[in-house]
Amino acid sequence: MTKIECIIRPGKLEDVKEALGRFGIQGMTVTQVIGCGLQKGRKEVYRGTEYSINLLPKVKVEIVVADKHVEEIVDIIVKAARTGEIGDGKIFTYRIDNAVRIRTGESGESAI
Repeated sequence: MTKIECIIRPGKLEDVKEALGRFGIQGMTVTQVIGCGLQKGRKEVYRGTEYSINLLPKVKVEIVVADKHVEEIVDIIVKAARTGEIGDGKIFTYRIDNAVRIRTGESGESAI
């Protein structure tokens, strides 16, 4: 099993959810986060004073999938989240040793 964690623009969340749903992904965790990368924030003016906002709002989507589907799902996320501009985000993959469904006690891929 593999955990796929992606940091994307908030405006692309619905596109990513719909694309993953079409593939058959049923569960995911979505968290509102802030951060910066190459985008390095932006400058704004408030009451005549300029200040930098270097942490921008993003969304983190986490899913756990069978190893055989990882490349397909990463491609789906890239296509759904890409705008072509700096700040589109990142995708990370992590190896998962086990998963347990608390309600039934199932473990392994049957638990995801």
